[in-house]
Amino acid sequence: MLGLRVRCDDTASLCGAYAHGDIILGILGSVHSTVNDLETRIRPDKYTCTDFDLIPFVESLAVIHTIETINDSGFLPGIRLGYQMCDPCAYGTKALQCVEHMLSINDSFPVLADNSNFTSSVKVFFGERYSELSIPVAKFLSLYMIPQISCTSSSPTLSDKSRCASFVRVIPSDVYQTKALAKLMRHFNWDWVGVVSLDDDYGKPALENFLLDSKEEHVCVAFQEVLPNYLGFKDTQQRIKLVADIIRNSSAQVVLLILRAEQVEMLFQELIKTNTTRIWIASDAWSTTRFVMKMKDINKVGEIFGFTFLTGTIPGFEDYLKNLTVKQGERNDFIREYKQMRFNCNHGQQSEHTSPFACSVPDPQAANDDYLLHAVDLTETYSQRVAVYAIANAIKKLLKCSDSACSGDTDFMPWQLVEILHEMNFTLDNQMFSFDKFGDFKNGYDFIRWKMSGDERVPEVVGKFLIKNGEIEVYSNKIPWTNTTINLLVTHVQKVFGLFQGRRSVKNGIFGFWSGLQLIPLEKHIIKDILVTSCLMKFGLMVSFGGVILFLGSPNIHICRAQQIVYGLGFTLCVSCILVKALHIFLELMSSNPAKQRKLRKFDKPFVIIGILTAIQALICIFWMIFDPVNVEETQSKTQLLTMNRLCTQGSMYGFGAMHVYIALLAVLSFGLAFKGKDNDKTDPIVFSMLIHLFAWLCFIPIFITQYESRPIVQISGIMVSNYGVIFCHFAPKWFKILSEKSETKKAVKPPVDPQTDDSDSGVVCRSLRETVSIPSISQSQFSIAESGTSNWDTSSLHVSEVSVASFRHCRQRSWRSRRSL
Repeated sequence: MLGLRVRCDDTASLCGAYAHGDIILGILGSVHSTVNDLETRIRPDKYTCTDFDLIPFVESLAVIHTIETINDSGFLPGIRLGYQMCDPCAYGTKALQCVEHMLSINDSFPVLADNSNFTSSVKVFFGERYSELSIPVAKFLSLYMIPQISCTSSSPTLSDKSRCASFVRVIPSDVYQTKALAKLMRHFNWDWVGVVSLDDDYGKPALENFLLDSKEEHVCVAFQEVLPNYLGFKDTQQRIKLVADIIRNSSAQVVLLILRAEQVEMLFQELIKTNTTRIWIASDAWSTTRFVMKMKDINKVGEIFGFTFLTGTIPGFEDYLKNLTVKQGERNDFIREYKQMRFNCNHGQQSEHTSPFACSVPDPQAANDDYLLHAVDLTETYSQRVAVYAIANAIKKLLKCSDSACSGDTDFMPWQLVEILHEMNFTLDNQMFSFDKFGDFKNGYDFIRWKMSGDERVPEVVGKFLIKNGEIEVYSNKIPWTNTTINLLVTHVQKVFGLFQGRRSVKNGIFGFWSGLQLIPLEKHIIKDILVTSCLMKFGLMVSFGGVILFLGSPNIHICRAQQIVYGLGFTLCVSCILVKALHIFLELMSSNPAKQRKLRKFDKPFVIIGILTAIQALICIFWMIFDPVNVEETQSKTQLLTMNRLCTQGSMYGFGAMHVYIALLAVLSFGLAFKGKDNDKTDPIVFSMLIHLFAWLCFIPIFITQYESRPIVQISGIMVSNYGVIFCHFAPKWFKILSEKSETKKAVKPPVDPQTDDSDSGVVCRSLRETVSIPSISQSQFSIAESGTSNWDTSSLHVSEVSVASFRHCRQRSWRSRRSL
């Protein structure tokens, strides 16, 4: 090693694993995900790391296994690759300490006037997993132009070669992931979404890029919340509870989570407590995390989709994991710690990975099993193989290796590899790989769905996004929805009458906006079903009211029959429509159990249900009129002896009772289905209108039975109360809202709009009239602060970037103009 001493030889070293070699590769792997007592740290002492994380552990093993494979294959003839590994514990400052430690020479870190002469035993660095750590490391290594290659850090900042000149990665930048996310939402017409992101160098740029891409795809952000990256457990938990409440109270049924797996787990645990279901979109940081897939009650949170990077199979890696050993002359403290956790419960490291039944193993370090094969998605580690072979190919070219020997000097300057990496094409497993001018791969993403498997979830590829054409392809046969737009009902049912797209008009040189109800083509059949159901419901009420008119005047046999039939069929039609609405809401709640939901969806035929239920009532009325028809009878009044009363009879009470009992059963069924979703404000009209109907008839029945002469008045009263109960619960709130908005519009003065500052993108508007007055993503006070020049708050409040402020201003201005043009 030309006098250079491997810094990881001594026991006091920060390195947790190493193996000797002619060329040393550095590995940064956050095997532990938490550093204790960061808030109270005042001395530069050693860090105390906890929370063993299997994913980076297995990723580091994939790097080590690939290095050993290359050494055994003779890919670099006469050259043996070695490695040093340090654990940054998911903390940026410790990552820099790791790098400084591994670059030190003979226990000291050199400072040179000309960094082009800087050399060390470590020639290249693998990692880090998180962009938050890779960014400071990349800036530091760029000072010496030491190459760094990552398989998971996707922040766009790392593509900036003016700051991260020696950084490369075998994945695309998040610039493309956010485009893929926005394309996905447009594909399913999820145009009202929430976003929760992390307040770090991964979450901030990802959020800003998503806001730009969502605007381009006509997707409005209902709310955007930020979770702090470094806070104490209690503070983080309080913030997560607050975010969980915001998600519950928002009308957005689709939520994008740009978070790490640990925060996602905590958020899901909070939401599971109240059976809150949404459609979740996972960023790459947690889209394939097995411990989240295996968490308790994960099936209750709803559908989960996401994007993942390059996947594949590493030859021989499964056997390697089933036979983990530390070879003679090598060191791997992480394998030792894992085995203590896995096979020795009494070692103080008990966790979810501990095997209680295996605590009696006499020698944990000699024991092995296949646990890692099932605990981590091994296909995700394929990018580690690609990264190692990328470096190996660059070394092979630099050292001018033939099939039998390498003629170059192994003590080369690390910067010599950087230029080769940028210009190199290499083939691995029959695929061609290369870096672009920014040091990124531009292959694309797999679109995955978390499919239920017992009490857990497993990832299934259901589509892909190719960067070269910028389009998403979805394998519809692998998604269990009968229609790709079925979830639009979830996001639009409360905004049916508020869907519009802005249109510009020019009058007297002034630009203005008008809106009409213009339905998006892919949604037409769903919106049509909702509108037709609503119209049928109103028609049923009209028919029922028509029955009341028939009670007025002198009856005859035809009028008597019409009285009962018209009311029975009219109100049955109305209640059948309400039942269909209740069924829709009930099916929404079944999203946590897609298998059962799919079975029930087969019966979700609105017009068939309405037709059958009304037809049953028609049959009841027909049998009633045939076998025991109503008639007209004249009786002497009990109160006025000289007066004859001409009244309609009900025949025997069986037919009359069957008609009303049938309506009552439909009302009870509607109430029951709606009551299942009592936390959903869409169920309130159904619950209260059906309660009013049932209560009214329970009150009137005793009077109807005992007061013979007053029966027409009693029945009229029951019909009127039931009808008005439906009107006041279902329609009056909407009418009041429309009238109040119109009155506000008349009072408002339409200001002139400067054509120079007007946004030309007429398609981007907040689609809900309900949300136009105050966009919930940013509060009014926060917006005022943002407009005055302040774009950041402390971590306990909402972070608003320049992009999010611009997005809010755009959405508010567009909705404000459209509102005043109605």
